[in-house]
Amino acid sequence: MMMEPRTETGESLQGAASSVAEELPPEEKCPEEKLSEKKLPEEKPLVRKPDLSTIEVYAFVGPAGTGKSQRASQVARQHGIDLIVDDGLVVSRGRIMAGRSAKSEGNMVRAIRRALFEYPAHRAEVLGFLEGRAPCRLMLLATSEGMMRKIVAKLGLSDPVKIIGITDVATQEEIDNALRERREKKQHVVPVARTQIQRNFAGKLVSQLKDLFKSRDRDDGRTIVKPPFSFDGHVTIGREAILEMCRRLVVIGDHVRKVHEIELETDDDSLEVNLAIDVRLGSRSALLIARLLQRKISVGLSYFTGMDVRKVNVRIHEIEL
Repeated sequence: MMMEPRTETGESLQGAASSVAEELPPEEKCPEEKLSEKKLPEEKPLVRKPDLSTIEVYAFVGPAGTGKSQRASQVARQHGIDLIVDDGLVVSRGRIMAGRSAKSEGNMVRAIRRALFEYPAHRAEVLGFLEGRAPCRLMLLATSEGMMRKIVAKLGLSDPVKIIGITDVATQEEIDNALRERREKKQHVVPVARTQIQRNFAGKLVSQLKDLFKSRDRDDGRTIVKPPFSFDGHVTIGREAILEMCRRLVVIGDHVRKVHEIELETDDDSLEVNLAIDVRLGSRSALLIARLLQRKISVGLSYFTGMDVRKVNVRIHEIEL
């Protein structure tokens, strides 16, 4: 599915951008009136990071729909792994221990952000649980090594001691069958017992999947679900559409006099923005205005596109007093 830039995108963004702060979790709010020149964002007291260094990390990697969740419990048992992290959930022996499933979200963008632990309250819950369980062994499920490394960085985990590919545990015929099932039936497997998932899922509960591999733990089950959205197909956000979002986010406010240029550097799912502007100071310093713009663009683009904004570089050409 192609998402083509439209001329009315800019007009709707101007109204929508003002509500970004209210739509985001409380930790991501950044109203301008609460920031002062005396206390910039980096001057906030440091928050203690949980020590997860004693957690031994494994990764189970393969494209979406190839059967990772179906085989996750078996792989975990073979490697003596205590916890499985899959789509935002921390699971142990078929029980949800912490987190929230990405499949509980109503749209694909929010599902991706949930799976990458981008929501602060969700991330804090999972980190608190993991710190309490350390030392232990943990296995991350991911569609690629890139996604796996993003989750490792977001949670502050150590690099994996071993990366297991789906082709290491499944034949090509089994992978093709799993892909065909996903494509035709739009069904996903969650490595959680049916009684556990009913409280944590927004889509249709299809059936309980009997484990082909015997387990002594009766709760070590898997469930087939059908999310309210589909990952099938491609979503493309045009470069011009992203530039228009930047322009609208920049001009909201009284301190930007002129925008000289906006440049984008992109990869598959992240952005770097380079911005050159003239500013009018008023009651704020140039540094504070630049910080506010960085925050506004970073939060706004992440919210509207679901992409990770790596950096927002602001260059001020001229200053008007």
